[in-house]
Amino acid sequence: MKKFKADYVFPVNTGPIKNGIVTVDNQGKILSVDTDDKGGKVEKLDGIICPGFINTHCHVELSHLKDKITPKKGLVSFIKEVQTKRNSAPEDIMAAAEKADEEMYRNGIVAVGDIANSNVTAAIKKSSKIHYHTFIEVFGFRPDKADELFSNAIALSQQFKGLSSSVTAHAPYSVSKDLFRHIGKLCEDQPNLMSIHNQETEEENKLYRYKTGDFLDLYQSFNIDISSFKPQARNSIQCIIPLLSNKPNVLMVHNTYTNLKDIYFAKRFDRKIHWCFCPNANLYIEGRLPKVDLFIDQGFNITLGTDSLASNHKLCLLNEMRVLQDSFNDIDLERLIEWGTINGAKYLGIDADKGSIEPGKTPGLNLISKLDGLKITPETTVTRLI
Repeated sequence: MKKFKADYVFPVNTGPIKNGIVTVDNQGKILSVDTDDKGGKVEKLDGIICPGFINTHCHVELSHLKDKITPKKGLVSFIKEVQTKRNSAPEDIMAAAEKADEEMYRNGIVAVGDIANSNVTAAIKKSSKIHYHTFIEVFGFRPDKADELFSNAIALSQQFKGLSSSVTAHAPYSVSKDLFRHIGKLCEDQPNLMSIHNQETEEENKLYRYKTGDFLDLYQSFNIDISSFKPQARNSIQCIIPLLSNKPNVLMVHNTYTNLKDIYFAKRFDRKIHWCFCPNANLYIEGRLPKVDLFIDQGFNITLGTDSLASNHKLCLLNEMRVLQDSFNDIDLERLIEWGTINGAKYLGIDADKGSIEPGKTPGLNLISKLDGLKITPETTVTRLI
């Protein structure tokens, strides 16, 4: 049994506890959360204790692309570079992915929603100390290829048998209506968590509104025929939400160019929409952040992600929190920790065990130190306690 005392404990299910004490057994199970330091040795720590972090969006298999993609050139340029540089020796991809897994563990991440386009990370996830849910990502904008692409995704999902996984659409600009319908039927037939890259660039909205913009050049460069695609005179998210099943949790990731009308549209539909923000990746790729303040208090679940090392310098949710805190005055530490813990656990369906410091749970414990009051600074660190 261990007892940890800190300046504050943020259990998340309740408000912060000043001079709080967390007692855990030798398996990391929470026994109690209180302020009573009687009855046993107490390890006193400077800072705050919070649950382990939940990273709801990553691409571990792209970790070998760290520092290899030109920053701030826009999403279309980013996609082209990733496609031309992602192929590498399998041992190099594996080594980088293993290093990324270790980095996330050190940075207090206990669970990850991870995108996969191959089976390269399956073995790593089976032996990892982190809980992974793998999203088998399917994409293809040609309707005539939908059957084949969906079958390939189902086959790939078998490579992750024994692990938590599901089949998901990549993004509005890369998935045909026919392919969306295949995934929708799958969601009707069985539990199938979804994660979709959403409005990461204004070019996506231009495509759906007017069939103009940089994506036309991208399709041409990849020899993709989009003659069957018709502009919808609406932003992309408004076009794809009706194609989604109302059964699974659906994570809309990035949302860099999502506006208030889009948010209201999502509220009107009977879909289980969640939002994920990956601020450092948005700055790396597009050089701008989503209008995060528009999403607050709209009744949606908000989570945090790191995206991949192709679009980020580190895999650390504390670093994502600092960017949001520094950019939006109304977002305080308590809310950021909620986004980075229990909200991610709720989306992934693991909140019975992760996401909050409650007796009976094994959420992991992080110590956040070197704060300025309750503000994150460049010197602030996260240390995994258990």
